[in-house]
Amino acid sequence: MTKESTHKNKRAVRRQWPVPMIVKPSHIEGRGLFTKVPLRKRQKIGEFVGERITQREGRRRAEKQQWIAIVEINHILAIDAAKETSGFRFINHSCSPNTFMRIIGEHAEFYALHPIEAGTELTVDCYPSHHNGTLPCKCLSAECRGNL
Repeated sequence: MTKESTHKNKRAVRRQWPVPMIVKPSHIEGRGLFTKVPLRKRQKIGEFVGERITQREGRRRAEKQQWIAIVEINHILAIDAAKETSGFRFINHSCSPNTFMRIIGEHAEFYALHPIEAGTELTVDCYPSHHNGTLPCKCLSAECRGNL
């Protein structure tokens, strides 16, 4: 699925989702991101998209939010997906994730850690986070650290 979006800076960002996904209620927290198809180990799932902001602005915004949808790309750039209505903005944290994120250039891409069945909620380990251990973790995994 391809989608166009225009941000405050009037720069259009083309989104390419290599894998069909759906946002629906999650047993972890609020809504989650689910794959519609089986995934292979290390298969690229898609890219985190949103408003490109400075790292400083991202940290300022994160201080005011309980649910953070910000990825720091480097010491200068961050991506804030708070205004997005689909995609990786809805990926939930798990201490036993089934995906991992790689920063490639100025992009944050998600890949499967192991084979994932269709209909499975996609999760990523967000530790360490902007919450600095103050937010109780809700992942319920056997390896749960208890806080983010």
